[in-house]
Amino acid sequence: MAVDRVLANLDLNLLVTLDALLRERNVTRTAEDLGVSQPAVSGALSRLRRHFGDQLLIRVGNRYDLTPLAARVAVLTGPALAGVRRVFDSTSDFDPSDLDREFTVVSSDYAATILGPVVARLLAERAPKARLRLQQTTPDAVDHAADTLRNADGLLIPHGFVTGLPYMELFEDRWVCIVSADNPDVNEDLFMGHLEALPWVVLFDRPTAYAPAVRQLRMIGVEARVEVVVDGFAQMPFLVAGTRRIALIQERLATLMAPVAGVRILNCPFEVVAMLECFWWNPMHTNDPVHAWFRRLLREAAEELWPSV
Repeated sequence: MAVDRVLANLDLNLLVTLDALLRERNVTRTAEDLGVSQPAVSGALSRLRRHFGDQLLIRVGNRYDLTPLAARVAVLTGPALAGVRRVFDSTSDFDPSDLDREFTVVSSDYAATILGPVVARLLAERAPKARLRLQQTTPDAVDHAADTLRNADGLLIPHGFVTGLPYMELFEDRWVCIVSADNPDVNEDLFMGHLEALPWVVLFDRPTAYAPAVRQLRMIGVEARVEVVVDGFAQMPFLVAGTRRIALIQERLATLMAPVAGVRILNCPFEVVAMLECFWWNPMHTNDPVHAWFRRLLREAAEELWPSV
């Protein structure tokens, strides 16, 4: 097989510098980020400019902007570096205590709040040189999950939003309703009439976005009167407190936040479908020993919180 001439002559250190330069857009900050001298970064930038036949960074006033070519390359450097790391991490026999890498998980604030602390603790115990990055999910990240997982180790979301990718089930949680502790319209129980009469706080009120309250209510023929739309579940209790609003939220998160926010937890007055949280990943990670080890760590964290799983 012929050797790829580009790869044969490639210095992988240039890829690291290129990624940092395109991210920082500044030689001084790049040098600080990489822990090298400014002349070393300037020299690497000159080599990169010759390689691409492009300036890559151009001065605009007192800052530098990316050239069109650099903007296209910037999208590729992260996945390329991740791929290189996977190649050199992928040994059949490895010691987690020597593992020096970052695991990126795209997650809702709910999963990050409930599961994240346990995962972080286990990771610190088993792989003290490793790092955990919990990245907030967005509707676009879920709608384009395959693209999202090119740059992340996994996606923590429930069933019903992603198909065609490998996953493992982690835990179930129950949906409950929350109202302000002093809500004058609701006594001990919540009734169907409350669902239409009270204003709602919902998550991502978009047709394809993750909006469990709206979806569940429409299934029973109730059109929620949406008053506030938020990007995360953790905000909901504080936007319900002291108002007539109502929200649908996971029981474990509601239990954690109710005393702080000043809300009451009530059973839903209709049969609500349980939430099954899953971890989804790119198929290229399936046989990677390091990724498989991380998946087992997630499973252990879930079992610690939900022993019956």
